[in-house]
Amino acid sequence: MSARRVVLLVVGSLVVFIGIGLMIGGGAILFVDRTYTDEAGFLTVDPIALHRDAFAITAPTTIEGDWLWWWRGPATIRVDARSADADRGIFIGVAAADAVAEYLSGTSYAEIRALRFDENPDRPFEYVDHIGTSAPAQPTLRPFWKASATGVGTQSMAWDLDPGDWVLVIMNADGSRVVDVAGSIGVKAPWLFNDGLTVLAIGVSVLALGLAIVLLVARRTRQAPTAETVPSPAQTEEGSFPIVFRALAGEPLSPALWLVKWLLLIPHYVVLAFLYVGFAASWFVSLFAILFTGRYPRSLFDYNVGVIRWTWRVGYYGYQALATDRYPPFTLRSGGYPADIEVPYPERLAPGLALVKWWLLAIPHYVVLSFFQGGAGRYYGGLVPILSLFAGVTLLFTGKYPESLRPLIVGMNRWTYRVLVYATLMTDAYPPFRLDD
Repeated sequence: MSARRVVLLVVGSLVVFIGIGLMIGGGAILFVDRTYTDEAGFLTVDPIALHRDAFAITAPTTIEGDWLWWWRGPATIRVDARSADADRGIFIGVAAADAVAEYLSGTSYAEIRALRFDENPDRPFEYVDHIGTSAPAQPTLRPFWKASATGVGTQSMAWDLDPGDWVLVIMNADGSRVVDVAGSIGVKAPWLFNDGLTVLAIGVSVLALGLAIVLLVARRTRQAPTAETVPSPAQTEEGSFPIVFRALAGEPLSPALWLVKWLLLIPHYVVLAFLYVGFAASWFVSLFAILFTGRYPRSLFDYNVGVIRWTWRVGYYGYQALATDRYPPFTLRSGGYPADIEVPYPERLAPGLALVKWWLLAIPHYVVLSFFQGGAGRYYGGLVPILSLFAGVTLLFTGKYPESLRPLIVGMNRWTYRVLVYATLMTDAYPPFRLDD
């Protein structure tokens, strides 16, 4: 694969990733809007207890962005609160920050500065206490409130947000000390549903663009099998598994190079991260293609085989085997490297099997592979990286690769890639439970 196609493949995979993220974000917005809004259209949090030995509890906020109001329109905030004393009236109001500062100057009040739900869900607020010696006038006597509500029982104040510096104030209606209320806050944004649909639609469009780029690169890199790469009849006949798995040996190895291969492979790890985004998208598209047509799209098949081949080359050079010092090429094509994989293209695949083989039928193999490669919730490496490490240590001190370990390491990797080929829907032949060919 040329450098330009690698760049296109990375760009396409990144676009796919962005599209999936936008689709998830848009779907989340729609889900929240349709699921958690009340009859009045407000998204409301559960009531929270507010208790402070002060004349008022305040919550300052700064709202910026005149352009947002021009573009999307305002949102509405609703604050509901009730006193712990059923006979005591409460006051809820919002006003400009400078007006509230002048009104509460010289009095004791508590200012909410931060939320700490993870520390104490019942009392999540972090307060800053302002100490004073005087008592404020009754809040209803002041004319500067932008919006307010007062009375006995549950009070509800609605406020259409405006840009500026504002302060929400909760007090006893008579201005007395010790505020003890339960309150909740809700927001209503009439444009939220439409914005969710827009983000979802953009995500679908971006995903389609990314898939188009990946498919274009995959189609251009498709390669017809040659006499060297076509599996023999003995390898594809009924009862055997259709894969050619190469792991050539015999070259001299550097005793210490394996110590820094993790660093040398960083460019491959970066490229593979993007390749596997395209791999996942190709698998998803191919699943539906198999369900409706019984065929794996050829361009997607060749691309996914190429990604698997690339992965095995990196693993053979790196810590899945440490069995070669030849640096892996940056290509999806086959040939020219000691490690290689070939999978014959299946003309027909069973649509019903495509639904179950990757998550149900392959479970016994997944259990085995969790011991081979690690994972499955275990906190230590699998046999393959452990044995490869042993091979590296032996190589470091003796200068020779331990040939007694090679068949075992290669066999477990062969098993792994058989299962990967099966789970990614490239064949209906069930992987055998054995290490050899």
